[in-house]
Amino acid sequence: MTEEFEEHRPLLLGLAYRMLGSMWDAEDVVQEAYVRWMGADRSEVREVRSFLATIVSRLALDQLRSARVTREAYPGPWLPEPVATDALGPLDTAERRDTVSFATLHMMERLTPPERAVLVLRDAFEMPYDRIAEVVGASAATCRQTYRRAARHLAARRDRLSPTREEHRRLLERFLEAAAGGDLAALTDLLSADVVAWSDGGGRVTAARRPVLGRDRVIAFATGLTARYPVDDLWVADLNGEPTVVVVTGGEVQTLSVDVRDGRVHGLYLVRNPDKLRAVS
Repeated sequence: MTEEFEEHRPLLLGLAYRMLGSMWDAEDVVQEAYVRWMGADRSEVREVRSFLATIVSRLALDQLRSARVTREAYPGPWLPEPVATDALGPLDTAERRDTVSFATLHMMERLTPPERAVLVLRDAFEMPYDRIAEVVGASAATCRQTYRRAARHLAARRDRLSPTREEHRRLLERFLEAAAGGDLAALTDLLSADVVAWSDGGGRVTAARRPVLGRDRVIAFATGLTARYPVDDLWVADLNGEPTVVVVTGGEVQTLSVDVRDGRVHGLYLVRNPDKLRAVS
């Protein structure tokens, strides 16, 4: 029984994380699912993977509904918890990797809990609509409509040309070099005109309380940070399915992810909240 559950744990963690954006909460959900699995009547289990995914999805959906109130009162922008890519279950296609990217998870915060659940179950796990209906408590037809509505929210991002991993990393490194050197011309070339920077300090450390909008403001924000906080250490890690910078300044760890579309940076995501950087640290 335990062996069967552990075989599916990476997949279940990846599912819960996609829905919640927090590995801390995802681990709690998966642990509760384990308790329920141990007490389940095996004669009612037709397919273990589907059974466990349904339990985790329902628990995560309940958690997401209660978390929305907390996130609305969060001090400043709320960003997902950075997580090592290999902890997020199977990511064997570019589409599945995109489901855990910072940009996608951040945009999914705008969805209602049922919309987010339907989108994750359909996109990342290819669950049929009749099974999704059992999870969210709606008809299969309603779930189809919910999926189309949720997908429209992400359409603007998905319609842009995505880079390869190598292109993403090269552009990220060019951005770091330009910001550190105060190269305004290079930064202007790298950033889209409508670029936005989000900074999550969670009220624990200094961070911008509002999104920084537009190329000129983002350039000033980036060069100001590099001037104010000398870098002790820096490396590129594989987090959330894409190259991400891990920076240590003054003994504090932070991560920087960028949304690269059509050859330019459209979004920057700076996580400084130490509560979200346990695994990275």
